[in-house]
Amino acid sequence: MKLNKLALISAAILLIITISTVTASLWVPFAPNKMDAMNKLMSPSADHWFGTDNFGRDIFSRIIYAARISLLVGVLVAIIATITGTISGLISGYYPKFDNVFMRIIDGVMSIPPILLALALVAALGGNVYTIVISLSFAFWPVMTRVVRSSTLQIRNIQFIEAAKANGIKDVRIMFRYIFPNAIAPIIVQGTFIFAKAVLAEAALSFLGVGIEPPTPTWGNMLGDSRDFLTIMPWYSIFPGLAIVITVLALNILGDGLRDMMDPHKSKSRKNKKKEKHKLEEEAI
Repeated sequence: MKLNKLALISAAILLIITISTVTASLWVPFAPNKMDAMNKLMSPSADHWFGTDNFGRDIFSRIIYAARISLLVGVLVAIIATITGTISGLISGYYPKFDNVFMRIIDGVMSIPPILLALALVAALGGNVYTIVISLSFAFWPVMTRVVRSSTLQIRNIQFIEAAKANGIKDVRIMFRYIFPNAIAPIIVQGTFIFAKAVLAEAALSFLGVGIEPPTPTWGNMLGDSRDFLTIMPWYSIFPGLAIVITVLALNILGDGLRDMMDPHKSKSRKNKKKEKHKLEEEAI
């Protein structure tokens, strides 16, 4: 099983973004918060590739540094939501009595749009990286819980699980040694989607003014700052917007590729389609 070409390209783009932002201090031409009053509102040029903002700060440098916040928040939210969602999903799917009550709580949380839930939590806790990660993790972990619960419900009644119970193996060991490995594929795929949603949600929170506070650059607060200059310097909003689009799109395409690669039914149907195509080509010849 291999990733398709689009997924590989997306993975390469994400790797380039990660390496670029980690090594930014070694090669980025300007410090992200360096102001130059003589060069305010400059259009893209050889010196300032993406132009400058209303304070004379280099937009390209700020976009590269801003990727650190977006990727950090995305990774941490994906990890926390995956761990908590996996544990709660395994327990909920394995114990029917607990499931009846716990799923009603999950339904209640999921009835609130994640961005609104995160917005309320960040407004209450304050806008910094830690509170944003906690808020977004709380907003997205029910989705992972649902995914893991669904897989657990499918696996828990299979014969090898019944055999493990009959041999006296403890429930915790059954969940994490036998059920979890068989549910790892949807967990990984959903984790990539949560990563993408977290990046987009962090940008939305910063855009609304409740995320990371200036002067720390984030794609969201750069878009927020550019609202007053859309007509005279559109590049100020175009480039941060493109950074968000490219990153989120790459994560979603990678997630789709992982899902196709890990789904045996889709891989078989793809092989059958290729065989049918070869047969038609041979018949045509």
